[in-house]
Amino acid sequence: MPTHIPAMSRIPAALGRAAAVPLVAASLCLMPGLARAQPYEYVIDREHVAVAFSVGHLGFADVLGRFLEVTGSFTFDEEARALSDVTAEIQTASVTSDHEARDDHLRKKDFLWAEEHPVIRFTGTGAEPTGERTGKVFGDLTIRGVTQPVVLDVTWNRSGRYPFGDKHYAIGISARATIKRSDFGMTYALEGDMVEDEVDIVLEFEAIRQE
Repeated sequence: MPTHIPAMSRIPAALGRAAAVPLVAASLCLMPGLARAQPYEYVIDREHVAVAFSVGHLGFADVLGRFLEVTGSFTFDEEARALSDVTAEIQTASVTSDHEARDDHLRKKDFLWAEEHPVIRFTGTGAEPTGERTGKVFGDLTIRGVTQPVVLDVTWNRSGRYPFGDKHYAIGISARATIKRSDFGMTYALEGDMVEDEVDIVLEFEAIRQE
């Protein structure tokens, strides 16, 4: 389901979260003889992607973790600000929190149940703008065979050619979401808030335009 995102006006620096891009396609397309922008498929760059989470533990501190194997793609038209065909897959067993015993437990039935459900999937169902370079992406998240609706708060950081290497065209995205693990059947240690129910999700990635 496509959406339209307002034009961006300036480029701050950075990546991880990267930067915003000025888009001149709207004006260029009014000039005779110049081609209009078009939708392109983008594929997540596996060398520049991070899917992380944090969850409270006993009220003392948050446990931080990551998934190391992530793939995904989407279709995006920069001029029309139209986003569609959003999909992502995470290999459940790739979870790590830098603690071997805890990671083994996270892969068990009490939590992610990686043996029975090796893939976490996100499928986009729609999107809408919230600002000049921000928006919400709606989708279905499947964990442990349970599918629930999820909303990602997304920032479009930057688009453009890489200044080195193969000089591919890339886009940089930051996204955030909060889910309840109990909605996906993970109720272990909820009593007494040993492990909190709410889990904050952080996504930082670049995606390469397919040309």
